[in-house]
Amino acid sequence: MDYMDSGLRYSPNSNKEWDTNVQFLPASDNKKLEKKKGPGKAGAVIGVLIFAAVIALMTGLLVWHFHFRKDVRVKKMYSGSMRITNQVFDDSYENSNSSQFKALAKQVNAQLKAIYTKSPQLAKYYVGSKVQAFSEGSVIAYYLSEFNVPVGQGASVDSAMTAINKLVDKEQRSLYRPGNSLVLEDVVSSALDSRMFSTSFNDFLRYSEHTRTNKIGKIESPGFPNRPYPPNTFIQWQLRADPGYVVKLEFDTMNLEENCKNDFVKLYDSLVAIESRVMEEMCGYYSPSEPLTFLSSGNVMLVTMATNEKKNYPGFRAQISQVQRGSAGTTCGGQLTGNKGEFTSPNFPNYYPPRTTCQWSIQVPAGKAVKVTFKKFLLSEPGQENRKDCRKDYVAIDGKKICGEQPDGTVTETSNSNTMNVMFYSDASYVDRGFSAEFEAIDVKDPCPKQFQCKNQRCIKLELKCDGWNDCGDMSDEINCKCRSSDISCKNGLCKPMFWKCDGVNDCGDGTDEQNCGCKSGEFMCKNNKCVSEKKRCDGTDNCGDGSDELDCARGGDVTCTDLTYKCKNKKCISKVNPECDGTQDCDDGSDEDNCDCGRSMFKTSRIVGGQDAEEGEFPWQVSLHVKGFGHVCGASMISPRWLVTAAHCVQDDGRTKFSQPATWEAYLGLHAQRNVGRNVAKRNLKQVIPHPNYNAYTYDNDIALMELDSPVTYSDYIQPICLPAAQHDFPAGNTVWITGWGATREGGFAATVLQKAQVRIINRSVCNTLMGGQITSRMLCAGVLSGGVDACQGDSGGPLSSPLKGRNFLAGVVSWGDGCARRNKPGIYTTVTKYRGWIKEKTGV
Repeated sequence: MDYMDSGLRYSPNSNKEWDTNVQFLPASDNKKLEKKKGPGKAGAVIGVLIFAAVIALMTGLLVWHFHFRKDVRVKKMYSGSMRITNQVFDDSYENSNSSQFKALAKQVNAQLKAIYTKSPQLAKYYVGSKVQAFSEGSVIAYYLSEFNVPVGQGASVDSAMTAINKLVDKEQRSLYRPGNSLVLEDVVSSALDSRMFSTSFNDFLRYSEHTRTNKIGKIESPGFPNRPYPPNTFIQWQLRADPGYVVKLEFDTMNLEENCKNDFVKLYDSLVAIESRVMEEMCGYYSPSEPLTFLSSGNVMLVTMATNEKKNYPGFRAQISQVQRGSAGTTCGGQLTGNKGEFTSPNFPNYYPPRTTCQWSIQVPAGKAVKVTFKKFLLSEPGQENRKDCRKDYVAIDGKKICGEQPDGTVTETSNSNTMNVMFYSDASYVDRGFSAEFEAIDVKDPCPKQFQCKNQRCIKLELKCDGWNDCGDMSDEINCKCRSSDISCKNGLCKPMFWKCDGVNDCGDGTDEQNCGCKSGEFMCKNNKCVSEKKRCDGTDNCGDGSDELDCARGGDVTCTDLTYKCKNKKCISKVNPECDGTQDCDDGSDEDNCDCGRSMFKTSRIVGGQDAEEGEFPWQVSLHVKGFGHVCGASMISPRWLVTAAHCVQDDGRTKFSQPATWEAYLGLHAQRNVGRNVAKRNLKQVIPHPNYNAYTYDNDIALMELDSPVTYSDYIQPICLPAAQHDFPAGNTVWITGWGATREGGFAATVLQKAQVRIINRSVCNTLMGGQITSRMLCAGVLSGGVDACQGDSGGPLSSPLKGRNFLAGVVSWGDGCARRNKPGIYTTVTKYRGWIKEKTGV
């Protein structure tokens, strides 16, 4: 019996079900059924016959129901492990074909059967077990057990299996155990992931690898890298290290289908797929710059892979080696002394091993206190995102537990004395990247000299208090503030930047900033700011005057074309807002889904919060424009293999340099870090530069330009175009967008070496125009930094304002001007790309 056998053992096909809902028809003449003075002989005989017929019918039905009716059952699989303490591991146990393996496996199977017979709920449904592997310690057996369970009884079987330890104790204490019985402890069992015994699998592959000292092994999906992995296949790799070592698994490629319900790789701290020992589940495409390195808690690990019938990708490749227990990366904790220092979770920035406990004892000079700040804090597990009780992995500081995923630098703890105890704990399932922390000795009386101390003990600059930004992370710097006249005074006492007013986001928390922003309750605000009754929306009549009340109306028939409606190639218009490249064909001719190979990062988006550095390949349309012999000057966006979009002010001659001439420039595509032109980077010269003919150097109106490369580039994981929006594409106020570039990370500072990213929000045009002294034209778009986000948005003239929508990114704007992306409370001004869609098409054909 193999747990990978597909299908149910017993698959009934009952076409008939007894209808228990029989209704008896009423008599048509009640008088005929009225009680007589006494029944006649004929009536009595008929009554007896009818009664006998009913009894016979009922008996037949009961016999049919209990004897002939098919019993619908389903297969349930449970995986588990057990430690056999009265056996010593022998190398022959690694080989499942050896006589020693088979003999011990037979004993384990017999004992599992004896254990299950202690539970009536399990005994009657038990089919059999199969030992999958053995490992050291004294001997650990890994097994799978199959049960054939009636529909509706699954929960009771699950419940019985969770109490397997009690059943083991009962079996171990039995007076009738044979003298050579196995002595068991640490018995673990859990239901097998149902995806692992899918009926659709056509093939089951099993591999094993035992790494040694100074040996680096390799595992990879079948066919990698020359062809996609096979469909409808289940594969497992059993990995082992020598005693006293742990398994190190390091992926250099992970490229699967995005949806884990279809294709996935799953790692286990075990030799069988025990869900309470799962370390990680992966799918999608990971950037090689993102470390995927795992350590086991013992000397074994299991890698599983399951694929369905469609969309097969290149797969994965990983190196396997062994690391001696007690070496760097496998240990943590100890005594920390001095005025300052650093410490991390084991294996950081890679994944920490499961079943790990570390203790640090920190001591600073007498008279001082200990302050610990976590620069990175990533201890999250599936299903635990909103829990506050830290039941899984956690850090405890003097007994106070912290867990989950926390923004960089926001977790800070201070002691009451010159000592502090820090404990790190990881349980048996799911691992994360862990933490990096620093400690320092502080003055108890003045813990934040010349700074503001937050309630969470964090220290921030005095000027950051009451500026509308949650710098502390706990909002303590924004409480009890006296607002400036240029701020929004929220009714709850908070002060917020004026450019957040009427942007569709409740920044105050009590709605103050979104009050008096337009129409009354029950009214709809048109794009031209006119108010009409909600009842008139989608009534087939242009009540707004600009047609905006008839947008996004789900109705068939012809739609009147306006400046706001999307026009298909066949000249017909549709009312849906932003239909292009959303995965749904809305135009009859399908033109809304044409040319949609754009705007996607090939890699999974980084989940490391609070970081300023972009991941390599995260914004593959970002271009760095260099002046030859000088270096980076402006940014640009790639829209096709030959064409770039940038700002017109970047290509204006200044007397000394002919920025308008193609020969001045060279473009770097796929670049991540300046001065690091690796194999993922394409360098091109320019063929022509086309600034917008109506660019105004004084007002920055029409600040857009096009550049043609001297030869086309080939798309790769690191070089991809961004989607150009249709002229009617709507980027509403309040929407979150991304600004990227290598510009100065602070006002007056140096340019960034690594590509920077920041999340910003589109700002209401009229509010922005007021803030910027009336300088905003209809061809400009405003965006500012999100509350509680980064200190400043890092940007570059000519770079992209990327707007994510349903998995794609559209070029909403081009970085143009402003008081910076380097100052707070000052929105950045961007050229609105939708206004130039016709001009771009005319010049580039894109």
